[in-house]
Amino acid sequence: MSSILVKHIKQLVNVREQNSLLRGTALANLPMIEDAFLLIEDGIIADYGPMYELELKVPQLPKHIIDAAGQFVLPTWCDSHTHLVFAKTREEEFIDKIKGMSYADIAAKGGGILNSARVLNETQEDDLLYSASQRLQELIKLGTGAIEIKSGYGLTVGGELKMLRVIKKLKAQFNIPIKATFLAAHTYPVLYKDDHQAYIDLIINEMLPVIAAENLADYIDCFCETGFFSPEEMETICNAGMSYGLKPKLHVNQLNSIGGIESAIKLNALSVDHLETMNDADVQALAASNTIGTLLPTAAFFLRMQYQPARTLIDNNCAIALASDYNPGSSPSGNMNFVIALSCIQMKMLPEEAINAATINAAYAMELEKELGSISIGKKANLIFTKPMPSLAYLPYSFGNNLVDKVMINGIFV
Repeated sequence: MSSILVKHIKQLVNVREQNSLLRGTALANLPMIEDAFLLIEDGIIADYGPMYELELKVPQLPKHIIDAAGQFVLPTWCDSHTHLVFAKTREEEFIDKIKGMSYADIAAKGGGILNSARVLNETQEDDLLYSASQRLQELIKLGTGAIEIKSGYGLTVGGELKMLRVIKKLKAQFNIPIKATFLAAHTYPVLYKDDHQAYIDLIINEMLPVIAAENLADYIDCFCETGFFSPEEMETICNAGMSYGLKPKLHVNQLNSIGGIESAIKLNALSVDHLETMNDADVQALAASNTIGTLLPTAAFFLRMQYQPARTLIDNNCAIALASDYNPGSSPSGNMNFVIALSCIQMKMLPEEAINAATINAAYAMELEKELGSISIGKKANLIFTKPMPSLAYLPYSFGNNLVDKVMINGIFV
C-alpha cells in the first residue's frame, strides 16, 4: 500500500465528516484546519487533523512525506458544465462582437453554434479527441479534478454520436471523473428550422437508441430559450432521454424567463444552468426544489451580459454551484480559478461561498459527492496545493495570478 503524508499544511480547506448539499447561510461555512496534516493511502484520503494530533493518529510515519508549509490544500474544482469537445475556436466572432455585431447578426452570416456544428461535422474523430485531450490536460493543471462535457456541436446523427464517442474515449484516457451529457437540442439545424418536430423525432428515434446501446451519455440537456427550444419541446426530449436512464441537466433562463425553470423542476432535473434572467417566481420555485442552480459567470463576462443574481439565489435558500461553461463561442476558458474570482468580484459571493459552490455543491451537480468535493475520509485524493499566500481570500482577490502550485489526482501529482 502506498502512503503519503502531507504535513504542516497552512490551512486544509473544506474538511467535512458528512456530505450535504449546501444552501443559504450554510454555503458560507467552509470548515478548515490550520497547521494540518493529511494522510493519503492508495490515492484515497485516509486521515487528517491538526499537526498536534499527528503522533496519536499516525504513529508510524510513511516514507513519502510532503512538507506543505505556507500552502493551502483544497479539494479540486468540479466543473459541472462544459462544451470541451469542439473543432475550432471562434475568435473571428469575438472581433465581430467588438465591432458591434449582435449574436443574431453573427448567426445570420453562418456564425454561432451552427458555425461550430459545420466545422465539427467536417472534423475527424481522432482530431477532436486530440484537441479535447490537450484542453483537458491544461484544465487539470489549473485545478479541475472532475468535469462534465456536453455534445451539441454535431446537430446531426453522425456529429452528435462522434462527439459522445470522443467523450467516452476521454473517460478511458483520463483518471479524473468525466460525465457525458447529450445536447443535440442545442439549436435547430438549418434543415429543420421550420420543422421542429422532425428534428425532435431524429433525436428521439435515431440518436437516443444508439446512445443507450453504446452507453455514451450520463445526462440529457436542452437549450430552453426563446428562438431555440420551448419548455414543452424540452419536456418531450427529456422524457424520451429519461426512458433510457439519462437525467436532465438543462440550459434555462439565459436570456428570457419562459417557464424553463418550472418545466425543469417538473422533470426533476439534476441542475438548471445559466440563470442570468430570474424572476421572483423562478427563484421561489428553485428554492423549493431539489434542483441545483449552476451559475456560469464567465459566459456573462465574455458576452457582456448581466451576471446571475447569486446573492438573491443564496439569500432565498437555493442550492447553487459554479461552473466554467467552457466553449468556443461564449466562454473560451475553463479556468475555474477565474470563475471563483469573478463570482466574488461581480456576483458578490464570499470566497467561502464560491469555493463551496465549485467543490461540494458542484460535485452534487455531477452526482460525484461520494467521491469528490471535500476533504473527507474515503474520498479521492484529488487536491489543489496553492502557492504560499497570506489568506484564502487572496485566491479570488489576486485574480490575475495563477496561485495553483501543484495538482494531485488520485494521490499522484500531475
